[in-house]
Formats: sequence, C-alpha cells, structure tokens
Amino acid sequence: MGNSYAGQLKSAQFEEALHNSIEASLRCSSVVPRPIFSQLYLDPDQHPFSSADVKPKVEDLDKDLVHRYTQNGSLDFSNNLTVNEMEDDEDDEEMSDSNSPPIPYSQKPAPEGSCTTDGFCQAGKDLRLVSLCMEQIDIPAGFLLVGAKSPNLPEHILVCAVDKRFLPDDHGKNALLGFSGNCIGCGERGFRYFTEFSNHINLKLTTQPKKQKHLKYYLVRSSQGVLSKGPLICWKECRSRQSSATCHSMKPNSSVSSTVTPENGTTNGYKSGFIQTDAANGNSSHGGKSSAASCTPARPGNYSLSPRPSYASGDQATMFISGPPKKRHRGWYPGSPVPQPGLVVPVPTVRPLSRTESLLSAPVPQTPLTGILQPRPIPAGETVIVPENLLSNSGVRPVILIGYGTLPYFYGNVGDIVVSPLLVNCYKISQLENKDLEHLGLTGSQLLSVENMILLTIQYLVRLGPDQIPLREEFEQIMLKAMQEFTLRERALQLGAQCTPVSPGQLPWLARLIASVSQDLVHVIVTQNSLAEGISETLRTLSEMRHYQRLPDYVVAICASKIRGNEFCVVVLGQHQSRALAESMLTTSEFLKEISYELITGKVSFLASHFKTTSLGEDLDKLLDKMQQRRGESVVTPFNGDLNECVSAQEAAAMIPTQNLDLDNETFQIYQPQLTVARKLLSQVCAIADSGSQSLDLGHFSKVDFIIIVPRSEVLVQQTLQRIRQSGVLVDLGLEENGTAYQRAEKYVVRLDNEIQTKFEVFMRRVKQNPYTLFVLVHDNSHVELTSVISGSLSHGEPSHGLADRVINCREVLEAFNLLVLQVSSFPYTLQTQQSRISSSNEVHWIQLDSMEDMSCQEKLYFGLNEYSKSLQWGITSPLLRCDETFEKMVNTLLERYPRLHSMVVRCYLLIQQYSEALMALTTMASLRDHSTPETLSIMDDLISSPGKTRSGRGHMLIIRVPSVQLAMLAKERLQEVRDKLGLQYRFEIILGNPASELSVATHFVARLKTWRGNEPEEWTPRTYQDLEGLPCIVILTGKDPLGETFPRSLKYCDLRLIDSSYLTRTALEQEVGLACCYVSKEVIRGPAVALDLSGKEQERATASENDADELLIDLERPQSNSSAVTGTSGSIMENGVSSSSTADKSQKLSLTPGFQSPANSMGLDEGVSTGTAGAGETLKQECDSLGPQMASSTTSKPSSSSSSSSGPRALAWPGQAPQGCGGLHATLPPIVILSKAAYSLLGSPRGGKPPASSSLLPHADVAWVSSLRPLLHKDMSSEEQSLYYRQWTSARQHHADFSNQPDPASGARTCHPRRLLLTGPPQHSESSEVSQSEGEPWPDIESFSKMPFDVSVHDPKYRLMSLVYTEKLAGVKQEAIKDAKAEEPRKRGTVSMMLTKYAAYNTFHHCEQCQQYMDFTSASQMSDSTLHAFTFSSSMLGEEVQLYFIIPKSKESHFVFSKQGKHLESMRLPLVSDKNLNAVKSPIFTPSSGRHEHGLLNLFHAMEGISHLHLLVVKEYEMPLYRKYWPNHIMLVLPGMFNNAGVGAARFLIKELSYHNLELERNRLEELGVKRQCVWPFIVVMDDSCVLWNIHSVQDQSSQPMEAGVSSKNVSLKSVLQHIEATPKIIHYAILGIQKWSSKLTSQSLKAPFSRCHVHDFILLNIDLTQNVQYDFNRYFCEDVDFNLRTNSSGLLICRFNNFSLMKKHVQVGGQRDFIIKPKIMVSESLAPILPLQYVCAPDSEHTLLAAPAQFLLEKFLQHASYKLFPKAIHNFKSPVLAIDCYLNIGPEVAICYVSSRPHSSNVSCEGVFFSGLLLYLCDSFVGADLLKKFKFLKGATLCVICQDRSSLRQTIVRLELEDEWQFRLRDEFQTANSSDDKPLYFLTGRHV
Repeated sequence: MGNSYAGQLKSAQFEEALHNSIEASLRCSSVVPRPIFSQLYLDPDQHPFSSADVKPKVEDLDKDLVHRYTQNGSLDFSNNLTVNEMEDDEDDEEMSDSNSPPIPYSQKPAPEGSCTTDGFCQAGKDLRLVSLCMEQIDIPAGFLLVGAKSPNLPEHILVCAVDKRFLPDDHGKNALLGFSGNCIGCGERGFRYFTEFSNHINLKLTTQPKKQKHLKYYLVRSSQGVLSKGPLICWKECRSRQSSATCHSMKPNSSVSSTVTPENGTTNGYKSGFIQTDAANGNSSHGGKSSAASCTPARPGNYSLSPRPSYASGDQATMFISGPPKKRHRGWYPGSPVPQPGLVVPVPTVRPLSRTESLLSAPVPQTPLTGILQPRPIPAGETVIVPENLLSNSGVRPVILIGYGTLPYFYGNVGDIVVSPLLVNCYKISQLENKDLEHLGLTGSQLLSVENMILLTIQYLVRLGPDQIPLREEFEQIMLKAMQEFTLRERALQLGAQCTPVSPGQLPWLARLIASVSQDLVHVIVTQNSLAEGISETLRTLSEMRHYQRLPDYVVAICASKIRGNEFCVVVLGQHQSRALAESMLTTSEFLKEISYELITGKVSFLASHFKTTSLGEDLDKLLDKMQQRRGESVVTPFNGDLNECVSAQEAAAMIPTQNLDLDNETFQIYQPQLTVARKLLSQVCAIADSGSQSLDLGHFSKVDFIIIVPRSEVLVQQTLQRIRQSGVLVDLGLEENGTAYQRAEKYVVRLDNEIQTKFEVFMRRVKQNPYTLFVLVHDNSHVELTSVISGSLSHGEPSHGLADRVINCREVLEAFNLLVLQVSSFPYTLQTQQSRISSSNEVHWIQLDSMEDMSCQEKLYFGLNEYSKSLQWGITSPLLRCDETFEKMVNTLLERYPRLHSMVVRCYLLIQQYSEALMALTTMASLRDHSTPETLSIMDDLISSPGKTRSGRGHMLIIRVPSVQLAMLAKERLQEVRDKLGLQYRFEIILGNPASELSVATHFVARLKTWRGNEPEEWTPRTYQDLEGLPCIVILTGKDPLGETFPRSLKYCDLRLIDSSYLTRTALEQEVGLACCYVSKEVIRGPAVALDLSGKEQERATASENDADELLIDLERPQSNSSAVTGTSGSIMENGVSSSSTADKSQKLSLTPGFQSPANSMGLDEGVSTGTAGAGETLKQECDSLGPQMASSTTSKPSSSSSSSSGPRALAWPGQAPQGCGGLHATLPPIVILSKAAYSLLGSPRGGKPPASSSLLPHADVAWVSSLRPLLHKDMSSEEQSLYYRQWTSARQHHADFSNQPDPASGARTCHPRRLLLTGPPQHSESSEVSQSEGEPWPDIESFSKMPFDVSVHDPKYRLMSLVYTEKLAGVKQEAIKDAKAEEPRKRGTVSMMLTKYAAYNTFHHCEQCQQYMDFTSASQMSDSTLHAFTFSSSMLGEEVQLYFIIPKSKESHFVFSKQGKHLESMRLPLVSDKNLNAVKSPIFTPSSGRHEHGLLNLFHAMEGISHLHLLVVKEYEMPLYRKYWPNHIMLVLPGMFNNAGVGAARFLIKELSYHNLELERNRLEELGVKRQCVWPFIVVMDDSCVLWNIHSVQDQSSQPMEAGVSSKNVSLKSVLQHIEATPKIIHYAILGIQKWSSKLTSQSLKAPFSRCHVHDFILLNIDLTQNVQYDFNRYFCEDVDFNLRTNSSGLLICRFNNFSLMKKHVQVGGQRDFIIKPKIMVSESLAPILPLQYVCAPDSEHTLLAAPAQFLLEKFLQHASYKLFPKAIHNFKSPVLAIDCYLNIGPEVAICYVSSRPHSSNVSCEGVFFSGLLLYLCDSFVGADLLKKFKFLKGATLCVICQDRSSLRQTIVRLELEDEWQFRLRDEFQTANSSDDKPLYFLTGRHV
C-alpha cells in the first residue's frame, strides 16, 4: 500500500518529530523546542485568511539568515554533480517520512522487451524535462504537470501528469489518498497506483515508492512558453530548506499595505532572506528548497511561498501553518495567531496597481484559500528566471531594491538574489495630516511624480560613490527637501497647481544623463513592457560576466509602459553594496544565528584553511611550534624587562611588582552632577505625589526599599553589588545592619535570567506586605531585550526574551501603589515611542554641563560620542577615532573570495590573524611586520612593551569587540595559543568577556592585581572589569549588546573593526562606541585652544572667527612633564567666551547631530564612579599620545560626574608612564577607537556636506518610523527634545514590549503609567547611582529639620559691622578676640571679579538677540501699551487704606484677573501647590529697587533660561517714570507717595501685605471653581536687585585641587534653583526658604550639613500664609531682614537655608541706601563741615542744626555709632549683652544684643543666670509689661534706652512699665532725632540701673 497514508503507523512520524526536535535544540544555542506530543497531534487549525489579520511588517518578509548559501559548505565533489543537484539528493532523504534506515525494496522486473533506459518510459518515450520543455503537452482537465526525480538521474526531472485531487493544497493538506496519473510520453492513462506508475516511468527505486517522496515539483510555463521547474510540491507539512538552486516562485510587490501600520519597514529592518516577497503583506519567501503548494503561483488572490523562520517575533504577515518544522527551524509553537516559522503559507498576491489607485490601498484577496488550486497562466513578461549558479559565477548576490510599481515573479535559482524593501516606503508618501505637512513646509498637493522620484533615486545613487551604501534615512531627507523645494517653487510661481513635470518621454534620456557622470557605477536600463525584461537582462549579463570584468554598482531598471505608466526598481550589483544591504536586513540575533550556523556546519572550513598559513605562506602552527622549541622552558619576563629577556616559568610566576600607592580603588564618591540628577529625580517623584492624580502619597511612607534589575551579565551584577556596598545605601536606608549589609546586598540585585521569576515573586511579596514602605524598582539598561512576553513564544528560544516585559509590566507592578519603577538607560530611544509607558514629563535627563563656567569647577570632563566625532577635526596625525584602511582593503579582497560567508566571520578570522602575526612580528619574526596593518602593530607593541618599562608592571587594556560568542571563543583560543607559544603568558592576560560567565584570570595575574591593590583578602578575585585596573590584557568582549559594564582607566584601545553595516541603528552603533566614552582630566586644556562647545547654541558658534581653526592645532611637541604649566593658563579660557569648535562645526557640518551628545553605553549601575576609559601612553612618544593637551579641547556636551585623578575607576591617568620622579602627566586621555569603514563613515567623515550621522538612523531595531516624511533630528536638540521627537515619529514594532500599550482608539489618549520614570544619561558612568543618592538628601525632611535649633547668629559678611546676636556660645568668647572696629570709617567690602555666565541677571547695559523682546519696545509710542491699575486694600498695621498702583504691560496681562466690565484689576493669578510645569516657576518674584533704574540687575531672562515667570519691580512713586523708561516690559508695583522717603523695610512690608491680601482674593476666586483654599500656592520670592549669579556646590574628596578647599561649585540658573526649592516636600510648612551667600572662603565645612536653620536674606521664598502675623518693620532702613527672621523664628516658624546653593551679589555702586546724603534742613553756608553721626540726635527744643533726613534713618545711624555713649557696660562684654525686646537694632559691632520676644508661647534664648548690661526698648507695644521686665537681671550700672514716637508716649511708657522703680533718669538724658517737628522726630530716654 505504498500509495496510501492509511496503513502507516504513527511511529515513523513520531520518530521524525523526535529527531527534528533533538536536532533543533542541538543546532540552536537557545531554543525552546516544541513538545513532541504537540508537534504530532496538536496541529493548529486552519484559519481563513482575513485582511483584518494582516499586520504587514516588511522587515519580516523573509526571515532567514541571509547567507544560507549552500547546505554543504564544500565545493570539492568527487563526482560531477553540481552543487544543486547534490542538495536535491539530500532532500530526497529529508522528504521521507522517517529518517530511519530505508527498508530494502525489490522492484518488480520490467515486462519483457520493454525499455529500461533512465529518463524514458517502458514504451521508450523520452520523459526528461529538457527534451519536453518546448513541447505542447495536452493534459486532461483537472490534471497538472509535475516533475518526478529518479535517483539514477539526479540532474534530470521527469515530466508526469497527475490528477490534482491527489496533490496537496497550500497547507500541505487535503490530498486524496492514492494516486491517479498519466504517462505523457506514450500517452498511457489511468495508473491508479504510484508503485505501478513508478515502474512504468523507470524510476528504479531501492525504497518503497511513495508519491510524497518522488513527485517533487510543479512544472510551469514561462512567459516565453518554456516549460520549467516551478515550486516544490508542499506534501503534508511544508518543509523548506535554503538552497542556491531550487526553484521558487515569488512575487514581491511594492505596494505595502499601510492601512494597518504606517511605515512598515526600516533601514535595516527588512529582515528578508536572500529572496523576497510581497512587501505588501509581508509575504515571506524562502531561501532554499521550497515546497510551495501552488501549481502555478499566479492565481491573483492566492499564492504561496515558504517563508524562512521568522526571528523577529511577532511582526510577520499573517500566515497559518500546520505540521512540525523541518530541520534547522528553531522551535515552533502551536496555535499562535502570529505565523509559525518555516512553513508554506498562502498569502495574497497583489496584482499590478494602475496609476489611479491609491498607493496605500490594502490588497484584499479575492478568493478563499481553501479547496483545490486552480491553475492560471502567468501573463507574459511578468517572470524572471534567475540563472543557475549566479553567485558562483559572478561572486555577487544581487539585491533588488523595490521601487515603484509591480515586481515580477522570480523562478529558478532564487536563492542567489535578495529582494529588499529598503527604500520602498520613501516612494509611498503616507497621508500626513495637514498640520504635519505645514510643519514640514509642504502643501498637500505637492507630492512628487514618479518621474521625479526616479531621477532623485539615480542622483542619490550617483552621489553615494563606490564606498557608501544607500541609507533609507538619508534618502528620505533628500525626498523631503525635494518636495519642500517644489512647494517653494510652486508658491513663487503662483501657479497653484503644478510646476512643469518631467514628461515620460524625457525620462529615459534624463535618467541616462544623470547616470552618465557616475563613471559607469550606475547604469540605466529602460524597457517598454515590464520590469521583468530589465531585471532578466541585468541578471543574464551578470551571470555571463567574468570575474575580472567591471560591474556597475547599481542598475536602475525603468519600465516606461504606456498602459501602467512608469515603474522602476534598482538592482544592486556592487560587491560591497549588495553584501552590506543584504546583511543589514538581519537583526542582530539573526546574523549571530547565521554566524553560528556557518561555524557549526563547517562552511568556514575553506576560510580557516586559508588562515592556517601566514601571510608569507608558511604553516603557522609549525612556525609557532618551532619558536616554542627554540625558547625551551623559559618565558618572556613578566615586567620590568625587554621582550627578549627570558626567565624560567617558576621565576616569572614568583615575580612581585612594586605596590602602586596612587591606586585608590576603594574610595567611593558621589559627584556633583550625580547629586543634581538625584535631586531632579527626587523632585520628579515629589511632582508625581503633588500632582492631583492621587497615584502616589509620599506622606504615607516611612521607609524606602529598592531592587535593581540588570541584564544578563555576571560582571554587571558584581559591579552593581560593589556600588551598593560602597555607597552604604543599605545601612543609610535602614534596610540592613552594618555587619550583615555586605552579604545581604545580593538580595537587592536581580539578573534577568530564568531564575528571576522566583526572586521577583519574593520581592513582590515584600511590596504587598509592607504598605508603608516605598519600593523603588530600578530597571538598569532598560533598553536591552525589551521584547514582549507574547512575542517571546516566537522568539526561537532567545533565553531572555520577554523577561523584562514579564517583570516590569506585570499587573502586580502596575497596580502596587507603593512601588515606583525607574527605568535607566543611556539609549532610551526604544522607550520613547508613541506607545511609551513613561510620561514624557517623568523623564529625568542627565544635566547638560555646557558652559565654560560649568566646567571651571569640574575636575574631569565627560568625553562622549560628540567629542570623539569632533576630535576628527582637530587636524592631528593620530586621531582618537580611526579607520584601519589597510585592514578594510584586506577584508574586501577576502569577501570577494568568500561570497557565501557572513562578513563578520571573514573579518574576525582576519583580525585573529592580524593580532597573531603582529605578536610574532614583534617578538620573533620581524619579516612579518609588513604584513600586519600599522594600526594592529602599534596597538600590540604598546600592549606588550608597556609592562616592561616599570617595576610595577602595569599596562594597558585592549578591548576587541566580537559580538558572536562562538567567534569570540575561537579568537580567545587562537590568540592564547599564539601568546603561550611565544612565551608571553606572564606578560599579558587574554580574557573572554562573556556576559554569561564570571571573569577568569590566571592566578599569577590575580596575585599581581592583589599586590597593586594592597590590602585585599587572600581569596580575592577580580569580579568586574574595573578590578583589572592596570593589568596588561586583551578583553575579547562578546555578547549581542554591550551591557553597561564599566571599564578601568587603563583601557587604552577599543577595537571595533567587527562592528560593520549590520549595525545600522542608532542604539546599536552608539552603544558600541560608548564602550570608550569616559572622563578626561581638565588639566590638559591649554589656554583658549579649547574646542569647547560652550552653550551648544548656534548663535554663539557663529560668532567665532575663522581663525579659530588655528587654535585647534595643538602644540604636539610639548614635553609631557609640564602638566603643571598647562593648568596655569587655564583661567584665560573663560575670558574667551566663544566656542573655538565653531570653525569645525562650520567648515564641516559634521557635528554628529544630537545623538552624539547623548549617551553611549549604558550606565551600568555605577555609583557614578565616573567610569570612563583610560587612554594610555607611556612616554607619550607617538604623536597620538601627545594628544594630551588637546584632549580636553573638546570638552563635553554632557560632562558629568567629575572624577578625581586618583580615585574613581576611570579617572584615567595612563599608567606605566614616565618615571614617577618627573611627575608623569596624569592626563586623562580618552581611549583610541578603531572602527570599521561603515561605522567610521557614520561617525566620522561628513557625507555630502551633511552627516546622516548615527543619530538620524532608526533609533532602535525594535521600533519603526511612523512616516518617511518627518523633520530632521537636528544636532542642537537637547535630550528632552529628542525624546519628544521620537515619541512623535516612532512606534513600537509588534514584538516590542510597549506594542500592547496602544492609544485608546476612541479618544486617542495614550496611557502612561503614573509611577514610572525614565533616567537617561551618557554611557560609562552610571545613572542608577543617582537613585541611591536621591534616596539621600536633596530636600530637608520636615520631621528632623524642625528638631534642629535655630542659629540666631548672623554670618553674612555684609553684617560683619553689626551687633552680634547673643547665644550661650557667645558668652564664652574672649572679648579681646574682637578688635575695635573703627566707628567712623566703615571698611570697604571685599569683592572678587567674576566672569558672567549665561545664567546671569543683567542690568540695562546688556543686549543680546535672545532677550531683546523681553527688554525692548520698538518705539516710545508703545509706552502706552502698559496700563495703570489702582489696587486698594486695608492694612491693620498702618491703620488705614493703602492704595498701590500696578503698571502692567499688555504682554503680561495674562498674569492678572480683571473684572468683566471695566477692566478693573481684581487679583494677580496664583498657581496651585500641585501644579507641575518644568517651563515655569510658581512663585511671583518681587524685587524692590531704588536709585538703580539703570544699574539694577532686573533682567532675569537668562537667569530664568527664558521660561515663563512673573516678575514685579517694586519702586517708589517718584522713581516710577525712570524705571518705566528703562524697563518698559516689566510689571511695576508703585508704592504710595507717603513712602517716597521710606527705607527698604516699607517696601518689604507692603510686598508682604499686598501678597497676603492677594492670596485671600485668589483663594476666594479659585474656591468658586472647586479648588480647596489650602491648595493655592502661598509663596513669593523677594529678591534684591543686585543678585547676579546662582551656584550649586558639592564637597569634593581631598584629592581635588587644594585651592578650592574641597568645594566644587558650578553656575546654575535661577530657574533651576527656584524649581528645586519649590519641589521641597511639605513645603507649605516652612515659613522662609533661602540659600547661602557665596563667598570666596566657602569651605567644605559650610556645606557639611545640606540644610541649616538660620538667617536667610537677599533672596528668599516667603510663605505669606504662615507668616501672616509676623510683619516687616515698615519704618526700618537697616537690618529689617535680621529683625524679621528673629521674630519669625521666635513665633515657632521654620526658616530653612539650602546650603548646596549659593547666591552671588554684585557690588552695585549707586542707589540703595547710600543715596541719603544728610544735609542741614536750612543751608547757612556752602562750606559746611561733614555732620558726624553723634550730631544726628539732640536735646529736645535745643538750637541744634536740624537735618533734612527721616527720623528713623537718623536714629538707626546714630545707634550704630553710639554704643560707647549709650551702653558703656556692654562694650566687648558678650557675657552681659544688651536686652532688646521684640526688636533687633544694630547698636554697633562691639556690643551683643540678646533678642527676646514678649509674645506668649514664643521660643527665646535661655537667659538664666545672665546679667544684662543694658535694656533697649524700641516702640514697644502692649505685650511688653512690667512683669516681663522683672524676670531679667541687670548688672549694676547697666544702662537703659527707651525709644518712642513722641514725647507723650515716652512718658506713658515709663510709667506703664514701672521703670522708675529700678532705673534712675535725669532730665538731661532725654533726646530726640535732629529733625524739625514737621518731620516727626523720634524721642528716647536713657537711664542707669540702680
């Protein structure tokens, strides 16, 4: 019964399934094989095909490893079979139902006399396809022609006619059992058994005949009428294997269905195999033996292909499959809605579109895909037969770039071509919304014609030249520019409709004209009927060409059809271009699988044997053995000796290096930028809590706990553990005890591997059980493997697939109200899509340190991608970024020779040979020198010679990046073998950096590391790369992505020559180069030769003169030891103020666009120990090493975590430098990076004037562009702006973890998780460390703060000539310690000259374009644009109505509320406590100013970074016109005329009274809108008009520059200071918040505590609600703030000073209090002697000269100078201060004042046991009574001074307070201020204690 399935036992099927499963798991390093049972019995059901299911993703069209060239990697066949037939034979075995040995089968002998010749039937008729291909064969209806294979005639196919009911449908199903066929030779019909039929056609089988095994192909007629081999017949389950020769039919069509997902593909996102498919529906095709179901593939609605396995989990087209996979399919899952890999699937073909249809229409299949296939003839001219042996003959596998129109079907040897949809989306302009079009400068009508697209494409290809490959992003920008130009031209011509289009007739010659300048690199073929003609012609020419003939790189095939209009495609023939395009279509996982496949199957054996000999042709292994024998037992000396000095192995192992004392490994330090970022992070958390969303209640939590999740990297886990242990965060947070914290740290770090589930469940249990603990889940390197759990089932066993998604996005995490998720990444782009789960306002970006002043305090500067890119323009001979041209040439030669291998394999083998030969050349065989590239030779020379130069034996690290683990292992084994045979095993170590395993270092190297480190325990081993500091070594770093491990500062070289055109996404490329990013030391900057990118702003760049280029050429001869001289001049840099990098930026617009400021490799959880990389260079002998000085010259766009030169891993002094004696230059130089040409062209040289630079590439392989029309990402974008750009223009692909987070279809609203944050920053210095920091102290904790005592002493230097405020401490101070201050002549205040930064406040003399509008008005007429508004309120203190005037410019009216009718001013708008706006500050800013209309620093535009703020100038009535003139755009608050002569106390009093009144008005107004009263923001800022700059400080470790006394500071904007303070938790419980005053003597002591409870002045945030009952004294001229602070504090309110911020004040010479010149009221004569302070008072009614000055002013001035007269006992007697009740007045610096409040329940200083030397009563109120005074004790002879408004109140006070009981008064002790009675003098009485 060989013709039936019926009697078959299932065992054969089981055996095969088992075999397949075992093979799949063996072949794939990481597979989750499908259970055997379900493979056999649980086939998924058939699904009818519905267009709704289509999720077209072009990139997944054909998902197999592109280079599946031949199955057996050998070309050495003993018989004369061609490769293809050989493989077909192999397939005979595969198609059998069982792989058990064949059952011997004896065939019935043929009838007597019949023909038995192979290829003929028994009637003697020829059945071979070659003979019959031109014959017309008649077959009955319902029959199909199929091809059978005879084992004896492998090169032939026999033609048979078979009833199609007995053949399978597309799904490999529904074939009737049995057989019915006819012989087309003799015409005999009705064979009912296949056994009988096989005998008739002489198959001569040795196994039982089965139709499934021997009927192989459908036969089809080509457009020329030739009968040829068609698709494989898809028996039972469609198995396909790639071959270079079998026939498939495919029909790629360029109309991608954009209805489902806009923009399906991406540059390297089209993961097609070498063959391709319908881009429309993602119809995959296959490489390999296909078993396609359709007899003719042309039925319009139906056409099947077998896709290769699809690895990009999840975004393939909709395909449904049944049956187990065949060999080499990695894992296969049942019943998933996403296509199963590797099986034949039906997919609709899209017929050619006519020009009238929309390009975006989605194809809908016309017929259901069930039942039996109807054969349809293929229209002539629509097929291309790919010639046999195309790749073998030409050495090129052509890539066909889909253009516009319909691609033909391909038959024949389709394994040798690739169809790429790279540019297809550029030609389908998606329907953008009009607002987007306008934003791009386009109009809806102006889209390009096909003719123009063709011409642009040709122009682009011509411009690419021979080296570059087409980049989708680059071409999209060209298309956009062209469309913009058309729009402009159209507008200019006012034609309305169209500019003159290119007519179809002109197209061919215009196209040829453009191509003619390409020096034959671009050819144009124009045909009339179909594209197939042009493609066939090209392929035919290619197959007939000989290797030495020159091919064009590109052939543009144009079909100028009358019927369908113009269509075109591009055939890429360039050896380099076609390979690069094909390889770039694979994802990283796919090409790594491809590489491992090539290694496992032995396809590399030819290449390997090629490298068995040296470049000189000698056998490498024999040579090495010979050298080993010659050397005998001895080895090269480990260090401190030449390479030809040998010692015995025992001696080498025992050699001990000198200890290295400057290696301070363990110091753990938090750097300022980290603190700042930690604060930003914390403020963001508070913002979430303050927002009205109720998603986080910080008041609820009493404790913080955390867990850190890291990618699968053993080193990263250890590194994170180290950081946690060093930071002490576990003890600080009270999570662990001091003793156990070291061991318990492991509980807080979890790796994303298979064990995470259990550990994570434990963590979530803790979260649920501790509702009062706030848990922080830190997801480090969160961009790695962010694939969805759902797609994980299709991931073909990627071990970490979907794990992050399973943890981070599980329901428990999303719903836990006490869990914050913080995702940390240097490459956050994949988290910033339209579907992002993180709100853009919850992103915290690394601070951009971008001005010279910012740097001035930074020890180290971050040298990132941007700087590497810019360093190419420094004009030095040994750049930091290099491309090894010699190596690239060698690679190209090899790639031509081995077209079937992946280029990374070829590159790796060559690299191994290069390093091996360089080692040999440097030690024993100098003749090999010329065969190593100079680059490799110099690296190896440096590596092996540096340990020999010192007794410490320290050297450099070289990283060789080899992504494929198998290749990396091969490289390590090979290099180790060469090293050991050359006797260098004690000289340098070779380490495999495999994320999956721990570091393994030889014991003698571990011993050396321990010696250097000093005090390590016996069992210590290096666990992180930083532990390898100073070890001469090669680290072969493998794994798909670098995972954020930090490298030591001894890293000097980074070899990225294997990172090639497979890395065409921004993340992939940047994270590789990010390995080298690091901190460089600032000392190497010399003078103004700084290529500083000062502000990152174009305007400033443009100002630099062209000559700056000269400044970039650094003096290379400079001796290395003069580093000290270098720093001497660095001060001058600041004067320069312009960016010298400008020329570089102008002359070559390379400037690596924004990304390059961005991070590169992840932050690993480095506690910010400025991880950078080390450069190295012993005596800096090569020019490259003398780079020192200019290194810093491109300081950074994002420098951060400054690290000190001796501590912190990558603080980068290159070790092993000049002898210690001559002070080797501790210059922190970045590592040297060697790139492949492809990467170098993206990072380095400009292309066509504009770089596509990596940042314009697709940000990540898991996302797709939303549209091919989008604005360019320009280089000045901050990381915040880039985030918004990506959130608008990219969307997550189907396998991305965020894909499921689709916007709500109804509202379009996006759902972001409220408790999720994203922290981003540059690579190689951790962000996650900020996390533990932010769990530290950026804001005061109200509980502990309120327990701090208030420091009543005033420390501000401006108050140094002021009476001290008494405290118990003061009582112990020796009197002599305080020198006499000269009463007459106050000393001049000390000042320091400062350079202003871009954050300064300015006066009227500053002009710049940015703040022009803020300041100016165009003409005087516009003065009237501001309106005057009266505002009246009653003041209980003044006892009357007060009328103020507001002058409000039109532009500022939005800040106020006016009545509906009369535009009457009602109130000034106030924000809510919960408001969160990064672009505004909440508090209104009041600046009282007098006499400084020109010189006051009232321009806050730059200080506020240009953001929205409310600033009110408070001016006196008589000065208003002047202030209005100079500050027309400012809001003025004009004080009433009665205050024209008042002091600053009056202004502050009125500001506060007005603000409180306004707060009440706003509360009433907002209450009506449903806002609670306490939710209205109660703070105002009161700020002097001389505040110029704001700083942030941090305490540095001791090794920082001594002159800075351990404090590093940096300018920040007023905006950032205010926003930080405004974000203080529970802020409404503080009365006053302020910052300290800057002083050059600022010490680390003053920063010890981050917050103080003490006086604040000059710049305060005042809570007008809490301080409602404490008023400024409106009479005061001096010390009103000290007085106010003391009264506020005694009321029990909190005053907090932030010590990490400081304020710089400018010494303004005019205005302020100095303007009171005291003159007599009636001038008698001009020449009057100056009036002394003691003359400011007189006896009442005397003839004294009366003075023209306010009474209060005279009194205060008098008191300052009269302490000797008034309080003689108090002079220098701080034990016995003067008692002042309810007031603080300055009575001279020799005297101490004890301030006491008379209010009940007030807090006062303890006066127990104090004998006062005097009593001062100033305008005392009814709270002061006789009983109160009786509590205090006075010295004998103490003096009293009572001050009152007039004589009568003076008398009453003395009586009321019963003063005469204890004090003796004399008549002559009464005084008044020297005013006339009109000026209301003040009266005071003095007396003595009896």
